[in-house]
Amino acid sequence: MTETSVSPAQGPWMIYGAYGYTGALIAREAVRQGMRPILAGRDRQQTETLAQELGLPATVFGLDDLETAAVNIGDAVAVLNCAGPFSTTAHPMMAACLKAGAHYLDITGEIAVFELAQSLSEQARSANIVLCPGVGFDVIPTDCVAAALKAALPDATHLALGFDSRSGFSPGTAKTSVEGLAQGGKVRREGQIVPVPLAYKVRRIDFGDGEKDAMTIPWGDVSTAYYTTGIPNIEVYLPGSPGMIANAKRANYLRPLLGLRWVQRLIKARISKTVTGPDEATRAQMPTFVWGEVTNARGERKTARIQTANGYSLTVSGALAVMGHVLENPPAGGTYTPSQLVGADLITQLPGSGELQITS
Repeated sequence: MTETSVSPAQGPWMIYGAYGYTGALIAREAVRQGMRPILAGRDRQQTETLAQELGLPATVFGLDDLETAAVNIGDAVAVLNCAGPFSTTAHPMMAACLKAGAHYLDITGEIAVFELAQSLSEQARSANIVLCPGVGFDVIPTDCVAAALKAALPDATHLALGFDSRSGFSPGTAKTSVEGLAQGGKVRREGQIVPVPLAYKVRRIDFGDGEKDAMTIPWGDVSTAYYTTGIPNIEVYLPGSPGMIANAKRANYLRPLLGLRWVQRLIKARISKTVTGPDEATRAQMPTFVWGEVTNARGERKTARIQTANGYSLTVSGALAVMGHVLENPPAGGTYTPSQLVGADLITQLPGSGELQITS
């Protein structure tokens, strides 16, 4: 893929949560590509330390007050929100972007955030700004696979997606996963998102690296793939060992406990102290295998597979590619999925991606 370079004439843009694990990876790669984003976050020391190291402008603000956040966004044309969990930051930052007239992107995988963005689509159109959450590994590769499968089988009624990744967790991803356990599983059935138990379904899937047992998970595509494809029945799968799948099923009985605020705080505090995220060498050795399948009422089936870079490296390149696209080719305001905004071939253009193969 040709690296995106954003000229100053296109206006400044901002990375919020820049000092987090993924935010810092994106900031460093942006500088390597010749970009000069504004680094922002609520922690002054961490924000300014990173900005000084990279020679970038910085601003410090929280999201507790809409007016303050909008003022601090200032003249930024767009904001890339990297501050998770997005259950906390997405809503106030979207509101601030709407007020400031700045495009909003983030790297979430949280179903509730995608649904929130869709509910704000009319406001985004009126403000002529783009809302496009999920411009990282969540959900670029699976969203592009969904779009390609829809084109291959236009009358599909059922869509299954999944990925086999061994990248490990960053602190933000781990905290989001803890929240997800408390909320249980999700699938889309006849157009509606419905709650189901964790590991609701288990099936054998070849994601591209051999057949494995896999279980349903509440991944972001349960929301986004519906808006991308219009397919009314959607499930997302992740491979797991028999023990992992059994533990997921047991967790259904612990969900009331996991949902308690003090339990969440305790677990997240431990994550902050013990989880660091994979280093560059680890990321480089761990590709991801992405899979999708559609069927129609006649029983016809299409299957797609693609190998990509690991989730964190893909998030870095994907977020910068989508940001570059928005700044270079500003679309009409509204809420988009990544493939709607950039095109279904986005995933094949990112470093580390192979060919997207579709078979009957």
